[in-house]
Amino acid sequence: MHRVGLRYRKHVKDLPGKPDFVFRRLKVVVFVDGDFWHGYKLSEWEHKLSRGYWHEKIKRNVERDRINRKALRVAGWKVIRVWEHQMQQRPDQRLAGIQRALAKSKARTSISG
Repeated sequence: MHRVGLRYRKHVKDLPGKPDFVFRRLKVVVFVDGDFWHGYKLSEWEHKLSRGYWHEKIKRNVERDRINRKALRVAGWKVIRVWEHQMQQRPDQRLAGIQRALAKSKARTSISG
C-alpha cells in the first residue's frame, strides 16, 4: 500500500480491535485477518479441533471481531476486512478494493466537508 502512495497508521491502539491499517482522515480501517485465528470457514473444519481451548479461543476471536467491527461502524468508520488467503492469492485485487473504498470515502468527505 505504501508503494502506491497510500499513507496510513498501523495497529492504532485507541480504536476497537487495533486495526491493521488506519486511514484516520478518511475514517477507514482495514483488518487483515488470519484464516485460522479469525475463523475463516470455521464450520467446515472446526470438527478437527478439540472442543477445548482452541475451539473456544477461535470462537471468542470471531465474536470479539464482530463486536469491534460494530463499534467502529457506530463511530462512523468504514471497516474493510481482508482474509489472509486473499492477500496471499490476489494481493493486487485486494489493494484495488481498498483503493476504491478510500476513493469513495474521500469523495464522501469532500462533499460533506
